[in-house]
Amino acid sequence: MRSVRARAALGATLVVAVALIGAGLAVLLVLRDNLIGQADLQAEVAAREVAGALATGTPYADVEPDDEEDHPVQVIDEEDRVVLVSKDLRAVTGTGATGVTPVPSASAGATPAPDDDDDGDDDQDDDRSRPGRGEVSSDDPDFSDGTATVDRTTADYRFAAVEATTPDGVTLTVYAGAPLAAEQEAVNTVRGAMLTGLPVLLVVVAGVTWLVTRRALRPVEGIRQEMAAITASEDLARRVPEPGSRDEIAALARTTNETLTVLEASVERQRRFVADASHELRSPIASLRTQLEVAEAHPELLDLPGAVADTVRLQVLAADLLLLARLDAGEKPGGGTVELGALVREEVSQRTGDRIAVAVEAPEGGAFEVNGSRGQLSRVIGNLLDNAQRHADGSVAVSVSVAADGRGVRVEVRDDGAGVPEDERERIFERFVRLDDARSRDDGGAGLGLAIARDVASRHGGTLTVHRAAEGGAAFRLWLPRPA
Repeated sequence: MRSVRARAALGATLVVAVALIGAGLAVLLVLRDNLIGQADLQAEVAAREVAGALATGTPYADVEPDDEEDHPVQVIDEEDRVVLVSKDLRAVTGTGATGVTPVPSASAGATPAPDDDDDGDDDQDDDRSRPGRGEVSSDDPDFSDGTATVDRTTADYRFAAVEATTPDGVTLTVYAGAPLAAEQEAVNTVRGAMLTGLPVLLVVVAGVTWLVTRRALRPVEGIRQEMAAITASEDLARRVPEPGSRDEIAALARTTNETLTVLEASVERQRRFVADASHELRSPIASLRTQLEVAEAHPELLDLPGAVADTVRLQVLAADLLLLARLDAGEKPGGGTVELGALVREEVSQRTGDRIAVAVEAPEGGAFEVNGSRGQLSRVIGNLLDNAQRHADGSVAVSVSVAADGRGVRVEVRDDGAGVPEDERERIFERFVRLDDARSRDDGGAGLGLAIARDVASRHGGTLTVHRAAEGGAAFRLWLPRPA
């Protein structure tokens, strides 16, 4: 039962079995009720026919029920004495009396008995549920199940009891039966057909469900096998087969391939990151080692400022790599509130040794608050200013303003340098990417500043893009959402 096909087949079979059993029982009950209703009607007709004859004063000996073999009749009086039975009736059960031999009684058709009531009312005054003299009860008859032996044949019957009062005031109860053999045969036939057909139908349902489920899950097995092969080979360039259908399995295959594409890109980016980091670390480490070896052999030739510069470069690179690792791990920014105008002014005030003075356009008291990490946002602004300083010819400016839609704060850093070619405006945000001009003028950068800035902006729910500045150089625009 661990197989989906087996569980689906079993579940479908159980559901169909319950439905068919319920429907079969309902059909049998309805069929039985209808057939019993027909038997009740036949028994009532036969009973009313005899009751009508007795009510008209027909003597018992002259009453001849029609079709006595199919509709046996028994008549009893008020004292439960049998006064009339149909011909060949040998035994009966389920009626008012079990006797089949008539006993002497006041005969129907005799002279009516004198009326002792002073007011002329008949016996109906004493029992209003009984029919009047010479009448047959108009109430619905009582029905009962029983047996009757007619000419040595015993069978089940449905009996109807109808009351009638003879002209001489004798109230009689007429029992007439209708055979149930047809009803029993029909019910047994239908029940037998159901008991025979139900297992066959359940086998068919189970088989069809198994085959359909197997066919539907065949692409899933193909996906599983390909995923197992990818796991074993570690070749993320492979893709699972996509069926031509437009069902959920096809959607699963497409989603799986999309996941593999993202995973392949992530792994490739990680490999490239490790390779680039190793390359960037190797250069300052090799330079520092060379200087130390030279200093060991010739202390007078020690380039102390160069060794310090290489050490600082290593420290900055290690800090950048650590921050990128934390960002890749999904580290969330802190939940504090940061006033970007004050943060920009503070960052610029600390850059007294920059090559070019930075012009600040950040009004004090402005509504420039955002949620996030003060340290990370300070790092973003510092990286943008460092980039502008390296590429500017003579001016660097930073401005802080509320976005036009009022839902965010925008920080723009501009320079008057050569700008960024339009086809390179996305690539410069990749890790360890430096344009040729940046490589020739770089004073130690590893191509991580802009990548870190965009990652931090994204973690804060914002964006970082580059455009052409009015001064002719690059304009980096940082947008961050304001607190709700």
